Amino acid sequence: MEAGKDPEYGAIILEDGVKFVVFSRYATKIELCLFTDGGRETRLPMKRADDGSHSLFVEGAREGLQYGFRAHGTYDPDQGHWFDPSKLLVDPYAAELDRQFVYDPLLGTVGEDTASLVPKTVVRKMIEAPQQRPLLPKGGFIYELAVRAFTMRHPSVPESQRGTIAALSHPAVIAHFKEIGVDAIELLPIVAWIDERHLPPLGLSNGWGYNPIALMAIDPRLAPGGVAELQDTVAKLHAEGIGVILDLVFNHTGESDRFGSTLSMRGLDNLTYYRYAEGQPGELINDTGTGNTLACDNPQVRTLIVDSLRHFVRYAGVDGFRFDLATIIGRSATGFHRDSETLKAIIADPILSDRILIAEPWDIGPGGYQLGNFPQPFLEWNDRVRDDLRRYWRGDAGLTGALATALAGSSDLFGRHGEEASRSVNFLAAHDGFTLKDLVSYAHKHNEANGEDNRDGHNDNHSWNNGEEGETSSPDIVQHRMRDIKALLSTLFSTRGHIMLTAGDEAGRTQRGNNNAYCQDNEITWMDWSRLDEELLRHTGFLAKLRRRFSALSDVAFFSSHGDVEWLSPSGMPMSVGEWEGADQPGMMMILRTHDAALNRQARIAIAFNRSWLTLDINLSHLDRSGRWHRLDETGEQPIDQMTAVPPRSVSFFLEY
Repeated sequence: MEAGKDPEYGAIILEDGVKFVVFSRYATKIELCLFTDGGRETRLPMKRADDGSHSLFVEGAREGLQYGFRAHGTYDPDQGHWFDPSKLLVDPYAAELDRQFVYDPLLGTVGEDTASLVPKTVVRKMIEAPQQRPLLPKGGFIYELAVRAFTMRHPSVPESQRGTIAALSHPAVIAHFKEIGVDAIELLPIVAWIDERHLPPLGLSNGWGYNPIALMAIDPRLAPGGVAELQDTVAKLHAEGIGVILDLVFNHTGESDRFGSTLSMRGLDNLTYYRYAEGQPGELINDTGTGNTLACDNPQVRTLIVDSLRHFVRYAGVDGFRFDLATIIGRSATGFHRDSETLKAIIADPILSDRILIAEPWDIGPGGYQLGNFPQPFLEWNDRVRDDLRRYWRGDAGLTGALATALAGSSDLFGRHGEEASRSVNFLAAHDGFTLKDLVSYAHKHNEANGEDNRDGHNDNHSWNNGEEGETSSPDIVQHRMRDIKALLSTLFSTRGHIMLTAGDEAGRTQRGNNNAYCQDNEITWMDWSRLDEELLRHTGFLAKLRRRFSALSDVAFFSSHGDVEWLSPSGMPMSVGEWEGADQPGMMMILRTHDAALNRQARIAIAFNRSWLTLDINLSHLDRSGRWHRLDETGEQPIDQMTAVPPRSVSFFLEY
């Protein structure tokens, strides 16, 4: 695969027509199916080459033409062959579809024609997007959101635009991003997906998009304007200093297990695109929990992955990508390899080499948990930080050391390959799991609305309810939950590495205890803009300003032995072994040397953690060197005495100058 080269597959627009190219090593014949406005289908046989590609030039074909493929060959799923010419197949290189995917049992029924059910690929000329270096700064603040859920109920967005990518560039939405200090938004999957087959009978639908079919085509529900709509939105966000990261799924497709649908790659060349058990071509590997796994080490799949990434950089100008279940991208038949050919191809490609790359570093296959093992420059979702911060504030015993490790950037994980800086993306909650408000409001998951008798979703969430499960009328419990959320947010924004919040966690969004809400494309997941918690919004904005003001908070380098950090007990003295290991240690202080951008000088910032239910007295007298200490909070800066108090269940910030 030649780095930076234009794709050799898909619909290639030439001066006098369109050349169509698709890959199938095992098909005996591929037909190009052209569709007129009235739905009439014309089938044209394609010419096979020795390399497994099938091509046909259609003179006079123009932009806007709709097409699909039909593949002929052996139908024998036990041998890994699913060729069935009754199935209309979507081009794996489709850049635009005429409509969304809708699940129907006929999509997986042998011999049933599906031309009326399957979206048609639209020939579309792509326009290059202006390029610039990625906007996510060192130690940046990433804001994860689902396009539909985030914009469906925004009162300022026109109704016709709600639920679409274009809504993200509405001035009112951008104002929200800027109010809380977002550096980059990370969009849950936007490429065309299909509902899991068990959802329609339950009256449910997939609202997250983690079940793709076409890896380049944006789902028409999210972008009626196609790639041009994404490009325009990215440009408007860039103008406001906000980057855009796409969450992409290269680990499986919505064709699912052998009882799933035949929509694209399965019908074209199942043995090339999907991983199967050695010597058992009919047994699909399931390292994803969804029934099938893409064979990312196959050269054809590798080419498709890299071409997809190039597509979104070249034609939308996005700043980077988050890879769902990314361990699979580095897998071969022998397991995960941090130097896999596919990972190396992504890193080395000149179009991708400066983009932000974020791995979810696990899957459910053998040896699938690979946190800390991805190669540079990949950042990695750090679920250990998520769990340790939750357990610390829940009150679990003996976690003071784990808190310090998280604050320091998890050097034990990210320094194991000789690296000197953290590649951690620290978070408290993500799309998958409890919201931050639900984390402190529910001790148990409540997924009954998902139709699986509450069996789905994680059971161990390290959550607590502050005395009453779910919604409450108790002012004391409401206050306790608010205190806990603010403490959790303060801790997250104090960690070294990049940080991520899920949309709504800055404002008290709830999913009513549902920790697996992928199938709730409704008010359970839609952000209610009329109920944003203003106190939490102010607190999040304050924390983001602190992180930008003090270089030590946004730095990603590991702490050195040159005094750039001190770990102190509330007494102001260095932490003792007993305090580090104590089961009930109430709190501690982290002192950082930093540059203060507001005052343009070197300074020290003290961050005090009090997880107890009592006020914690701290002593700053041992730290006096050149100035006076000031408390920093949403109201500004106030001078304090050397002995001061940290309220129960809270984090306090102090600055010396």
